[in-house]
Amino acid sequence: MNALHITGNDLGLEDVRDVAMARQPVLLSPDAREAVNLARNVVDEIVAGNKVAYAITTGVGKLSDVRILGDQIRELQVNLVRSHAFGVGTPLPHAETRAMMLLRANSLAKGHSGVRAVVIDTLCELLNRGVTPWIPSQGSVGASGDLAPLAHLALVLIGEGECHDETGTRFPAAEALKRAQIKPLVLEAKEAISLINGTQAMLGLGTLALLAAEILVDTADVLGGLSCDALKGTDTAFDERIHKSRPHGGQIKTAANLRRMLEGSQIRESHRECGRVQDAYSLRCIPQVHGAVRDTLAHCRSVFETEANSAVDNPLVFVNDPKNGEGDVVSGGNFHGEPLAFALDFLAIALSALAGISERRIERLVNPALSEGLPPFLAPGAGLNSGFMLPQVTAAALVSENKVLAHPASVDSITTSGNKEDYVSMGMTAALKLRRVVENTRNVLAIEAMAVAQALDFLAPLKTSKRGQAAHAAIRRVCPRIEKDRVMYTDLARTAELIASGKIAGALT
Repeated sequence: MNALHITGNDLGLEDVRDVAMARQPVLLSPDAREAVNLARNVVDEIVAGNKVAYAITTGVGKLSDVRILGDQIRELQVNLVRSHAFGVGTPLPHAETRAMMLLRANSLAKGHSGVRAVVIDTLCELLNRGVTPWIPSQGSVGASGDLAPLAHLALVLIGEGECHDETGTRFPAAEALKRAQIKPLVLEAKEAISLINGTQAMLGLGTLALLAAEILVDTADVLGGLSCDALKGTDTAFDERIHKSRPHGGQIKTAANLRRMLEGSQIRESHRECGRVQDAYSLRCIPQVHGAVRDTLAHCRSVFETEANSAVDNPLVFVNDPKNGEGDVVSGGNFHGEPLAFALDFLAIALSALAGISERRIERLVNPALSEGLPPFLAPGAGLNSGFMLPQVTAAALVSENKVLAHPASVDSITTSGNKEDYVSMGMTAALKLRRVVENTRNVLAIEAMAVAQALDFLAPLKTSKRGQAAHAAIRRVCPRIEKDRVMYTDLARTAELIASGKIAGALT
């Protein structure tokens, strides 16, 4: 793959995925290198002139009034990294850690952090040579950014802390750097605070969750169309005129997807004159519900893209006179995770609705009082066989768990750092909850996929649309028809993997 050249200004969310999951190489662009060097000159001038500047010649947080001079400056860098690396809990998976590393490098590349270019180069080398820091997932309150997770990352840069491989085996960072032929950094003034002060942990998790969620909403449109067909629903509610009269972008797109999924269906034509006027909400209102999820994802994408290309540490360096190394070092609060925390919570709420309406469609497929002549619980020989009785129960359990997880973390705060940091975002908590909501939602959709494939089999020889047949065939490649009761949890796992790959969503193309 061609290398991604980071600038701090134009990183896309798909770029994050390519580096995090496909191991695309990363380099600092020449223009960004120049901007980084200019900002570093400002920091060097402050140190040389023994001027007072927060986190450069002072302590941090509540200790910002303590002056740091001479050789103490290097000692401060090491002390900050060591003291802040105090995370707990299960480690972040490799993909999320790599996303976090790329986002940290890109933010520093913007040229307002005052680090040397070698700091960014070393982050890129960790990515390029497959060195993955061991980073505990808990310990961040989302301001001053994700201090604990980022400090564990910074530890590896200085040759301390731990790394881990794909099997979960942990080993000293010094050993990992030696094997990868990467020289540990000796951090200079301002560099420790620039490495640990930011929102990249919550943003890394959120970015990968959003990309997964975009596949889920397309998948839900496909499955919603199939369920509507299998339940002999009407496509009248998807009439373009209805949705143009309430022109939310997501609603219009989902309605169009449903029309395409039902186009040419023999099942639909078989009951067109049945006289039924309208369906239950879980079918009739798919455009309104799925569409609202789409609009939420679009909003969150905008927030994440902005954050990915922002300077989020403190203080920030602004160059006034490049020739003389003059500039301003300004303290602020760009590390505060509130914009992300809100978006992460919003994503969890939206996906909970996506799973919720899917579970209601599953109920209609398995409940003989609602399923328009399908066998009870989609079971051949119902009674002797239980069919999809328990898959619906599992879906209900997951949906109910999502409702708990969708409670917003961002409405909480707790005072830290001697009351200096007295209002925080809890954004990392929101990101960790969101990860679970994504997984639950994918599994609910997998259950709907299995159920609707079974329902369509019972309607043969009538066929669904060409797009529906393609989706049905994809499901059947990983989940054979249920001829009699069998252990199905492995079918569920394979179907969830199929959804994650985007192959069911691909029926829309």
